[in-house]
Amino acid sequence: LSERPHNASGSVVVPIMEGTRPFLVEIQSLVSRSSFGVARQKAQGFDQNRLALLVAVLEKRCGFKIASKDVFLNITGGIRVDDTAIDLAVVCAILSSNFDLHIGSTICFCGEVGLSGEIRPVSRAEQRIIEAQKMGFKTIFLSKYIKELDVKSSEIKIIKVGKIQEVLLHLFK
Repeated sequence: LSERPHNASGSVVVPIMEGTRPFLVEIQSLVSRSSFGVARQKAQGFDQNRLALLVAVLEKRCGFKIASKDVFLNITGGIRVDDTAIDLAVVCAILSSNFDLHIGSTICFCGEVGLSGEIRPVSRAEQRIIEAQKMGFKTIFLSKYIKELDVKSSEIKIIKVGKIQEVLLHLFK
């Protein structure tokens, strides 16, 4: 993650759980005008159907015209991620690429995205926060519906959000 370009749009980080161990993965997205008339949505290391669902949520619930564009998604390192906590990071990577806006390299995301665009809580949030903090992240976005967090240190800023639109207000002021 230290090799991650600091000014690239479409690149974000998420703490995931693999069994009981948290670790961080980078997500890269590229959104471009469809050149063949039919938009493509391709993912490497992420479920194609989940990608289509998240694009549909962005289109229908948030008003972004993305379904008519090609969306390419890559989980770096060649791993496959099935943890739904990655949803919020995927959405932010897509929007970052779509608008060609950089998301700070010390920000990470963790949350499941529901069909109405709400950010749902994830399991083991404390472990994910601690891992992100250990790796030098300064800010993490989480669901506001998470029950009380038991994080001892305040070295990382926790921003709780309920909808995708709230995340965007914080990121792209």
